[in-house]
Amino acid sequence: MEYLGIFILAIVWDLTLGEPPVLLHPTVWFGRLIGFFDKHYKRRSPALDFVAGTFASLFVIAVAFALSRLPGFLPKWLCFALSVYLLKSSFAIKSLAQHVRNTIREDIEEQRKYVSWIVSREVSKLDRAHLNSAAIESLAENITDSVVAPLFYYLIFGLSGALIYRAVNTLDAMIGYKNERYLYFGKFAARLDDLLNFIPARITVLLFLPFNPGKVIQYWRKARFKLNSDKPIAAMSAILGVWLEKKGVYRFEGKEPRLEDIGKALRVYWAVVEEWIAFVFVSEIVKSFFVQ
Repeated sequence: MEYLGIFILAIVWDLTLGEPPVLLHPTVWFGRLIGFFDKHYKRRSPALDFVAGTFASLFVIAVAFALSRLPGFLPKWLCFALSVYLLKSSFAIKSLAQHVRNTIREDIEEQRKYVSWIVSREVSKLDRAHLNSAAIESLAENITDSVVAPLFYYLIFGLSGALIYRAVNTLDAMIGYKNERYLYFGKFAARLDDLLNFIPARITVLLFLPFNPGKVIQYWRKARFKLNSDKPIAAMSAILGVWLEKKGVYRFEGKEPRLEDIGKALRVYWAVVEEWIAFVFVSEIVKSFFVQ
C-alpha cells in the first residue's frame, strides 16, 4: 500500500500546493543539464551530432534514474516523504489548468502573451480564433505529457518510471526540434519521447470516449498528422465541436473556437483527469493485493 499512499499524497500536494519551487524542481534540473550540453557542444556533422545528443540525453536519463533511487537509501519516513515530492514533480495537473485559464483574456494582446507561454509557435500574428485554438490544443496535448504518461509509468515501473518519463519529455521539449541546430542532436530524445508517449496518448483518447464515443472515434481516425500529439487534440475537437488547427500541420473541423470554449475545454480536462486519477487509484489497490 506504500505506492498508493505516495500516489494519494502526491495528488493532494499537486491540487493544493501546486508546483515545487523552481530551484528545487527536478524538471528544472533536467532542463539545465541538457541546456549545459546544448550550449557547450559545437555542432560538427550529422553523425557526431547524433552521438553527442544521444550521450547527453542518456546522461540526463541516468540522473533521473539515480534520483528516483535516492529515497531507498534514506530512513523510512524520509524515503516516503521524498518519494511523494519526486512523484509530484513528475506531473502537473493544477498548474496546467492555471496556465490555460490565464489565456482567457478579452484583450487580444494579453491573450497573445499568455498563449505564447504555453505553445512553441509564433503567436504575434494569430487572430482570436487561432489563439483560442492554440490554447485548447496545448491543454489537450498536455493531458498526455503532464498527467497521463507520468502516472502511467509510475503505475508500471514506480518512481523510476515517472521520473525517467519526465526527463525524456523535458529533453524533447528542449532539443526535440526539426531545425538545423537540433535535427540530429535532438533526434534520439525526440524518437524516445514518441515511443514513450505512444500508449499514453491513446489512453488519453480513451478517457474522452464517455463524453461522445461515436464522434471521438470518428475524429481519432482522422488524426493521422502526428504519431501521438494530434490524438488528444482530435478528441478535444470532437467533444467541443470546434475546429482546432495548427496551420500547415493539422486541422480538425468544427465551428470557430471562441474564448468561452477554452473554459469548456478546461471542464472537459478536469473530467478526464478525474477519470485517470480514479483508474490509477483502483489499479494501485489491485496491484497491492498481488504484491502482498
